[in-house]
Amino acid sequence: MYKYEIIIYWSNEDNAFIAEVPELPGCIADGQTYEEVLKNVQTIIEEWIETAKTLNREIPQPKGKLLYA
Repeated sequence: MYKYEIIIYWSNEDNAFIAEVPELPGCIADGQTYEEVLKNVQTIIEEWIETAKTLNREIPQPKGKLLYA
């Protein structure tokens, strides 16, 4: 289980919950329910990190609560 901050909100435009991980650029998931988006974002975090490893890119350390969120 990763410990990155996750911001979850409802998007009327997408008619879905959206989850963003500010510390991992472009790491975003969606889902029809809160539970679904939380599950989906965990998968996307894992995939983001695996891709970063494959490309030899730096993986940010979780910082906890961000000031701007």
